[in-house]
Amino acid sequence: ERTVVDLNVVVHDVLSLLEHQFEKGRVKIRRELSADPVSVVGFEFKLQQVFLNLFLNARDAMPDGGILAIRTSAGDKAVRVEIADTGMGIAPENLARIYDPFFTTKAPKKGTGLGLTISRKIARILGGDITVTSVEGTGSVFAFLLPTDEAALAGVEWIEPPSDPAPA
Repeated sequence: ERTVVDLNVVVHDVLSLLEHQFEKGRVKIRRELSADPVSVVGFEFKLQQVFLNLFLNARDAMPDGGILAIRTSAGDKAVRVEIADTGMGIAPENLARIYDPFFTTKAPKKGTGLGLTISRKIARILGGDITVTSVEGTGSVFAFLLPTDEAALAGVEWIEPPSDPAPA
């Protein structure tokens, strides 16, 4: 069921799950989270999936370590979460394809090419979007944008989470 979700809490929870992987990969985390709640109406587990995908992609873009910065902010009509990395960046010829299903630049068996596709679909289901700016050799910044209020979500077709099957 849709609930009010504080994205600061979701970001914190997902980072806690990945803390060991980041340490092992020499990735430093810089949290620039809003002091105020950054609340949206959505499904917490779907939002966790978005951040998990974005954080793992950032980690993979920094094989020799680097900095992952996460910034949250809220305005009257929208919230913004920026995920910035100091990784390899995305080649200009690949930028237009990163949301295509099964498109990946990762080595075989290192990724399916579905993480960004699924994340953007979740963002759009929630009435928002994910955008990217990237400079090859310098890093990337993904911006996850969502509306803040229920009125902004009017008319959005929701995909309900699957329910548990009834016992046989």
